This record gives sequence, C-alpha cells and structure tokens, in this order.
Amino acid sequence: MKIGCLKEIKTHEYRVGLTPDGARAFLDQGHEVDIQSGAGLGSGFPDEAYREAGARLVEDSAGIFRECGMIVKVKEPQPSEVAQLREGQILYTYLHLAADEPLTRSLLERKVTAVAYETMALDDGSLPCLRPMSEIAGRLSVQEGAKYLEKPFGGRGVLLGGVPGVPRGNVTVLGAGIVGSNAVRVAVGMGAEVTVLDLDIRRLAALDELYPGRLRTLRSSPATILSSLREADVVIGAVLVPGARAPQLVKREHLPLMRPGAVLVDVAVDQGGCFETTRPTTHEHPVYTVDGVVHYCVANMPGAVPATSTLALTGATLPSGLALARHGALEAARRDAVLARGLNAYDGRCTCPAVAAAFGLECIPLP
Repeated sequence: MKIGCLKEIKTHEYRVGLTPDGARAFLDQGHEVDIQSGAGLGSGFPDEAYREAGARLVEDSAGIFRECGMIVKVKEPQPSEVAQLREGQILYTYLHLAADEPLTRSLLERKVTAVAYETMALDDGSLPCLRPMSEIAGRLSVQEGAKYLEKPFGGRGVLLGGVPGVPRGNVTVLGAGIVGSNAVRVAVGMGAEVTVLDLDIRRLAALDELYPGRLRTLRSSPATILSSLREADVVIGAVLVPGARAPQLVKREHLPLMRPGAVLVDVAVDQGGCFETTRPTTHEHPVYTVDGVVHYCVANMPGAVPATSTLALTGATLPSGLALARHGALEAARRDAVLARGLNAYDGRCTCPAVAAAFGLECIPLP
C-alpha cells in the first residue's frame, strides 16, 4: 500500500502523523511512503530525515490524496482536505466526529474509511492512542491556566503557588481520568490549593493516596461543582465520554457566581466541550471572556509542544497503522477489536455507536 502523510494545515498545528522512523517502519514492511515537504519541520524533522529513511517527498497535498491508499494525519481534515478524499481511502487520524456533524456526513457521503485514534479502546475501556495526548493536555492545562490567570491576560492576577503570608490560588479539576490526574499532578506541583471532582470514587481514592493531604477530593454532583466554582481561580474541564459529546457541567448561568478574572480551561473542547460557553479557539487567539470569566478552549493543545507530542503520538499509533496497511481496514478490524472500535465510518456507513447516537444515524456493524 502507498501511505501518505500530510503537512497539517489547522492553525498553529505543528505535529506530524509520521516521524522518519515511522516512515521507515512502513517501508521495511514493503509499503511506499509519500511525505509532503515540510510536514515534519514543526516537530523538528527536516525533509532530509524522511528522504534518508527512504520516503518520497511530495511538494503539495493533491498528489498524496490522489495516489495514496491511506492518509496518516494528526488532526481532523479541514474542508479543503475533505474535498480531496476518495471512496475507500483510509483516513487514520484524530476525528472527534461526535462534535462535528458536517464532517461526519461528508466522510459518509464520500465513503471514506475513517479510523479515529480517540475511539480505539482496549477491553478495559482505556484509550491507548488518546492517552499520550491526554497526558500532555492535562499537564498543559494548568500551565496555560496559570498564564491566563495573570492580570495582563485578563485574569485575576493570582499566583497559583502563592508566597509566604499570602493565600495560594485554587485549581478545580472536573474529572479524575487521564487528563484530570495529569492536571492534578501539575497543580499540586505548583503549590496550588487543588480540588478534584469525579463520579468514580476509586479514581478519587487513587489520587488521594498519591497526594495525601495535598488535595481535596469530592464526588461530582451539581452541588459540589457549584460550590467548587465559587472558590476556583482556575477550572480544568477534563471530562471525557469516549467517542461521544462531552457533558456540559458548567452552565452560562454559573459564570456570574465565579470570581471575576477566573479562568476556565476546557480540555474537552474537541468533543464539544464541558462548559456551555465553550467555543473552539486556536493558539493564535486562545482566549475570550464571558461574564468576566476567561475561557481557554484551544482544540489542539498538544500542538504547542510538538517536539514532545509528535513522538508520544506516533509511538502509540504506529502499530495499528502498520496493521491497517498490511491487512486493509476491514481485515485489520476483524483481527483486532481495538482497531474495530476505532473504525468510525466504512463504505458510507457509520460504524461507531457513540457517533451515530450523536446525530441520530443508524449504526451499522462491520460486514
């Protein structure tokens, strides 16, 4: 199979879907690899590194879309890219379709074989291809929240760690999964007062044991969320329902109850967001203010640290990518339940239950 890797065109997206070593892995199994020139520069991989690995450099994306049987990306295809996708072509990337009905319907109409990193799940429900980006986004969320809490950025002007004789800032984390636990790790490390909420007592207990006496754990409910919002300087939205739209835990009516200049960081923005007032932003214009509360809702947070995130991402996605190229999407899905759960669209049919439910589509099992 001929594999194509594109230069990402989403605003300030510097990651790349294949490293030179990843390209070499496909080549070693007898596949051909086309890389768009400049695709790896943002992550520190010059064109020459791909050429030395044996890949062919292609100047523009049109040839890759036209000739390659599988497209490997990082982010969901933009409208100009969707228009070039072909029937039966494998698209292997993050898709987050449950928050994007137009993209979902376009992929179905074009009969693209869409495999989403974020719905590839193990039997225990864990998400191996989403996990590394969730770890990075969780750690970044507190870092970004602390920055936009500064007065020049519209925040309250509070230092999270405080200083002797002055209260520390308060960080509230909604969700104790991978994103939330990594946010807690950084917030505790910065010396903030930390509160974490979740429905799963086992997750809360694990964090309590990890940071004894250094954070407050609460079972999530409308009442505990509301009381935590009143005290918070930074709120991290870290709630994920795999493949589905995120639940909206913070409503517009809650914002006036918060401290003026507090910061909301919505890590679930690419799944629709867990704040009612969330709308996607970019690294170019990352924040906006609603009712005096600063919102940071960048939909590709790990793209800010591509030298780290590209290596983490491709290490997780390469094995399944090789299986797709070796067997084709249908046979690979039959052989591997993890890959089967990643298949969101096939031959014009929606094959992911959560995506189908989001838009009232029929979910049709793989043949």
